[in-house]
Amino acid sequence: MDMSRSQRLFDLMQVLRRHRGTVSGEVLASESGVSLRTIRRDIATLQSLGADIDGAPGVGYILRPGFLLPPLSFTEEELQALVAGAQWVSRQTDDALAFAAQNALAKIGGVLPSDMRRMLDDDALYIARKREDTSGLDLARIRQAMRDQCKMRIGYTDQAGAASQRVIWPIMLGFVESRRFIAGWCELRQDFRLFRGDRITKVEFLQERYAGNRRQMVKEWRAQVERERSRRDGV
Repeated sequence: MDMSRSQRLFDLMQVLRRHRGTVSGEVLASESGVSLRTIRRDIATLQSLGADIDGAPGVGYILRPGFLLPPLSFTEEELQALVAGAQWVSRQTDDALAFAAQNALAKIGGVLPSDMRRMLDDDALYIARKREDTSGLDLARIRQAMRDQCKMRIGYTDQAGAASQRVIWPIMLGFVESRRFIAGWCELRQDFRLFRGDRITKVEFLQERYAGNRRQMVKEWRAQVERERSRRDGV
């Protein structure tokens, strides 16, 4: 198999991964820059190599997890994006994620050819450091609570200055400028709410797990936000 076709197969795998769900052959052909006939032939080749791709012409294709092609290379733009992302995480989040980002870059650098490794030290992009976070939140523990789908009990002061005790189901962390937010289901309000980190006065991490699937709840929360935005915009 020549290098150009190997690269094409790798690129096709990336397109399938990016879509996650079922995607038509026409879309694959458009994004890969090849003909529909070539897509069908390349899908068959990937299936023969062991890729678990379901689907058929006229129906669409979906890549099941578990199959990996070795990465052939990164483009300069891809490496620059990785460096910029790692810089943002290092300078805008917390120490634990900053360490993880730098560790990930080191692992990538360890397998890159020497002529591409220099891109990891490229300073073409600048990511500003965040202002000092005064919320005092333990973001690493909040992320663990989200992964474990465990509830949190918080003391919260709303915009009007009213204090309350809430039990929340944390589903997402937000980083907007210098502020930190927790999105989650509020048992008190029986609805999704967004909690500003600087208004959280106390945090207790509970052992009790919340029902449902966190990823599905994120989708439901985002759909609710979109509906509210549409109503405000009169759409």
